[in-house]
Amino acid sequence: MRNIGLKLISLFLAIVVWVVFSAPRREPVSERVFAAPLSLVGMPREFVITTPVPETVGVRLRGRLSDLRVVSSQTVAVPVDLSWVRRAGQATITLHPQRLNVPEDVEVVSIQPNQFVFTVEQLRQRAVSIRPFLDGSVAPGHLAGPPVLNPDRALVSGPSSQILEMTEVGTERIIMSGRTETFTRRVAVVSDSQLVRVVSPLTTEVTLPILPPVGPTQPPPVDSTTEPATANPP
Repeated sequence: MRNIGLKLISLFLAIVVWVVFSAPRREPVSERVFAAPLSLVGMPREFVITTPVPETVGVRLRGRLSDLRVVSSQTVAVPVDLSWVRRAGQATITLHPQRLNVPEDVEVVSIQPNQFVFTVEQLRQRAVSIRPFLDGSVAPGHLAGPPVLNPDRALVSGPSSQILEMTEVGTERIIMSGRTETFTRRVAVVSDSQLVRVVSPLTTEVTLPILPPVGPTQPPPVDSTTEPATANPP
């Protein structure tokens, strides 16, 4: 009976420790769905994907609430290794739950979609003409001459199906409205296709000649000292 107080205190502390450490295990299990971004890595430089690929997939996780609270869409990003691509054509990707980076006590229930098909094309380069994007009209009475570009050709890179059909790329907008004199602008060279990029040059110098107004043609001046011609007598 002499140590009954110490024994009660020890028992109380043991109960507290058990409650603290067993609380997480007694938490209810729940499920949550995350929009996890796809992370495409390892694609060989000579190939490009030309069909739409999902930006995110739905990942359903199961676990204790405390474990699920520390998970976000970014932490469950789905890595997709494309280093195995070796030729153009259709390819299939299957997503495996075990490749996801989730807490140890969290289970990956499903990934939707867990498989998708895409098309791969070989990258090609080609030199094409640069077309200036002219916007507006010069001042009334003035005329715009043909633009002069330096350089007037660009090297582009993209999927072979698009590069083989491409003949030109454009420039950013050049405002002509109200112009009365020849002017020069350095502008960016741009591609209309998201899959085609401009390799070089990234800019070009565009000179647009503006011709001065030309009035109606006037008759030649009359010399008052010149005597009018007379007809010969019959």
